[in-house]
Amino acid sequence: MMSSSTFFSPAMKNLSCQRIITPPAFGDAFDVRLRRHITFAKRVDKPFSLIYSDKYKVPNSVCESTPSKLSTYRILEPGMILLEKYVSIKDQIDIIYECEKWAKSGFFNHCDHQNGAKCKVMNMCFGRNWDPNTGYKERYRSDGSEPPPIPYELVSLVKAAVQDAQAILKDLPSMHPDICSVNYYPANGFLHLHQDRDESSDSLRRGLPVVSISIGECATFLYGDTRINKKLKRIFLYSGDVLIFGGKSRLIYHRVKQISQYTSPVQLVTEFGLRNDRLSLTFRQF
Repeated sequence: MMSSSTFFSPAMKNLSCQRIITPPAFGDAFDVRLRRHITFAKRVDKPFSLIYSDKYKVPNSVCESTPSKLSTYRILEPGMILLEKYVSIKDQIDIIYECEKWAKSGFFNHCDHQNGAKCKVMNMCFGRNWDPNTGYKERYRSDGSEPPPIPYELVSLVKAAVQDAQAILKDLPSMHPDICSVNYYPANGFLHLHQDRDESSDSLRRGLPVVSISIGECATFLYGDTRINKKLKRIFLYSGDVLIFGGKSRLIYHRVKQISQYTSPVQLVTEFGLRNDRLSLTFRQF
């Protein structure tokens, strides 16, 4: 079933841009341009940046004038909804800026699987440490540090999105995100078919929703209640979209099939210098 409408998100206009954490200065950050296939949680030795040049600067108060706005939505499945263009351009820039600080400090890692599967995606986590091979088993990163806390602006944004979705999907549970997995997709990046099921048994039993924010290039996203690719449904995730799946759809199979180049909002590329790649931020409650 699919429907569309509009709604108002009052929580969005109260987002603050205060910076409460600063990444440590590491000397062994990596450069995504090397395109090396390495084991998860290892690094290469050159700096990595989400933007093309340091000449692009972000104002200190990028979110102060973010307007309240209308957004459309699509109900995809019971407990699964797409909030289209939910995140404003100003908030997207703020999120990129936050991730950029950690990328330059070496916190992104290749997330190849132990079985040799390559997905060409780089990952870092806020809140809890996670990787595709061990889940949440290891509390500390490979360098002995703990993941940084989730910036409270992002927690507020995710809660606002869930509340707006609950006004449409009556059976969608509430959640307080304590995990944020950030994926960086280069132009040839993709993600294999999987379920998000590493969280606690209580979280899975209650169907606490997964919330994913897309920034940058458009992604072809496949999903369904089966592992058979031909039977999966397809949607496109554009910059600013928020995808939420919980309740009966909490354990839905899904994958990112491909990234479409030159589909990013013009402002992100011309005014901020974002590379022709994609960021996704996925929030869960353990």
